[in-house]
Amino acid sequence: MEKIVTLAKIFSDPNRVKIAALLQREGGVCVCEICDTLSLSQPLVSRHLKQMRQAGIVTAEHSGKWMVYALNDKENEILLCWKDAFQKVLSGLPPLVACSSYRGQSD
Repeated sequence: MEKIVTLAKIFSDPNRVKIAALLQREGGVCVCEICDTLSLSQPLVSRHLKQMRQAGIVTAEHSGKWMVYALNDKENEILLCWKDAFQKVLSGLPPLVACSSYRGQSD
């Protein structure tokens, strides 16, 4: 029950729903891509991502000097319900504004 309440709190914010939908659509993205695509400030996006990581919704992985965020691969029934709901949000999201520094990096 606690997991349901936590996820409900996380997804009670429209920006967190948009971030989750963007992560579902694009896979791994860096913070600057989230900020630029959704026209949100970096501190706001970072705060939302921290809350989403603590709830187990997103994962973070280093890619060079960038931190790349993605929806958690470890599926659970509750998150799957939310992922289905994200499909309705996807059509309203703008195209990804790709970070040329991150996308152009060479490993």
